[in-house]
Amino acid sequence: MARILKNKTVSKFLHLQRSFNNFPFTFTRSIETLAYEQVLSNDNNNKDDSNHSAFVLHGLMGSARNWRSFSKNLANSLSPSSDWKMTLVDLRNHGRSAGLSGLQPPHDMVNAANDIANLVKSQGWSWPEVVLGHSMGGKVALQYATSCARGDYGSSAKLPKQLWVLDSVPGIVDPEETSGEVEKVLETLQKLPKLIPSRKWLVDHLTNLGFSRSLSEWLGTNLKKSGEHETWAFDLDGIIQMFDSYRKMDYWPLLEHPPKGMEIVIVRAEDSDRWDSRIIQKLESLDNRKLDESEGKLTVVVLPKSGHWVHVDNPKGLLEIVTPKMASLV
Repeated sequence: MARILKNKTVSKFLHLQRSFNNFPFTFTRSIETLAYEQVLSNDNNNKDDSNHSAFVLHGLMGSARNWRSFSKNLANSLSPSSDWKMTLVDLRNHGRSAGLSGLQPPHDMVNAANDIANLVKSQGWSWPEVVLGHSMGGKVALQYATSCARGDYGSSAKLPKQLWVLDSVPGIVDPEETSGEVEKVLETLQKLPKLIPSRKWLVDHLTNLGFSRSLSEWLGTNLKKSGEHETWAFDLDGIIQMFDSYRKMDYWPLLEHPPKGMEIVIVRAEDSDRWDSRIIQKLESLDNRKLDESEGKLTVVVLPKSGHWVHVDNPKGLLEIVTPKMASLV
């Protein structure tokens, strides 16, 4: 098993000591960044000894813990030939990052990606070589690469060598062309009382409204204790804003012209309901085009026997796709 380091909600303090007229004083400023946890291979006992780093970004209404098991297995599958440090973040408004005062609105893909860069800078880490994002996290990853390529994070920032987009449509999402399930879930959650009587009450209530038991039970995992009741572990209003931004953002230009030195890997789940034939054909066309040496690379892979929840439906298959590509970077 891989090792998992203690969860951290990072609050970085910068101490600047200056001298004015020979009278020293200290100026202190607090920078609040994303909550995160880190996973190492079983052979690595010290995160500071890791030679390579990857970030893992969850989807809407998810959290870092959703990807804990997969990240453990990935770290171990890459070891002992190389040591990788996997940083699993709670995106803004999610998990332990929900309610952090330093993560100011607007709650959109741009700021969600900025949070990743701010975390790297605040900790003094090397820039990640790999970024994996699932669903909404896939678009955060695409925005991160876009912002990094145009210099938004400063001259010291380095593009990831690999960007993994796991079952996330890269372009504008038209509500008329989707099942509308996410919208229905968010509308339903808005109508619920702020204090939920219990997890069982929530699951029963949602299933009575027509939602599947598996979805209802998964939503129940996002509750936390509040006195004798339960409340959401995420910030619902912030999540709704992020979902709106997710639908509106278009990253086809990045896929059409990946930055030199970076490979973008789109993993499409075979049984996912997120893809229509037009989008699939466009991806295949980009994947089959002749490479331009002045640009990066786009690769499209289909994950068999999997719906949208790739790390749950076929984690072994996903591992077999990701591991050799990441290992090739060493």
